[in-house]
Amino acid sequence: MNSQPLGASAATNEISGQLKSTDLSHDAGTALTRAAVALILRELNGDREVLFIERARDERDPWSGHLAFPGGKVETGEQEQQTAERETQEEIGLDLRPAQYLGRLPDIVGANLPVRVSCFAYLLADESPNIDVNAEVQDVFWVRLSDLRDRDRHVMSTVRFSETAMEVPAIILPQPYKPVLWGITYRLVMQYLEGAYQA
Repeated sequence: MNSQPLGASAATNEISGQLKSTDLSHDAGTALTRAAVALILRELNGDREVLFIERARDERDPWSGHLAFPGGKVETGEQEQQTAERETQEEIGLDLRPAQYLGRLPDIVGANLPVRVSCFAYLLADESPNIDVNAEVQDVFWVRLSDLRDRDRHVMSTVRFSETAMEVPAIILPQPYKPVLWGITYRLVMQYLEGAYQA
């Protein structure tokens, strides 16, 4: 498999380095749930922006209220990319088939739950797509790559997961009252910013 730059934006290319798949430790015998997400971009005012969802609060959802990309569990008979596109359609009403497919990032293994997440990147032609969220999503918003690259926003933050407090690397987003970006989605964003993908 060949690697090549993910995206042609000069802003993205300012971040250099080799992508690393930071699979954190789970017992080798632990079965991993497969999941897939979509990293969705648009061009606006000379910058690229990334779409995030804020998950609805649900005590049954371990990621309740967290920031994420649209996505979910891979169903029987599906390929991971099919899952990312289906879940995006279901969660925010966005059809990714007309979008420009940019590539697949290295898979990420969850640090806190036994899940392997595949991420597929897309660039929208429409800078103002129609969004129609379902009950799983509380909010949808866009963040500029320049804000995500801003090192002043990169911090160590205390977050809670399954009633456990932990100190993690995170990004403070420009939107007021939003939680910090951390965990699997943070790691996928950092992979994208570092500028390459696994085809």
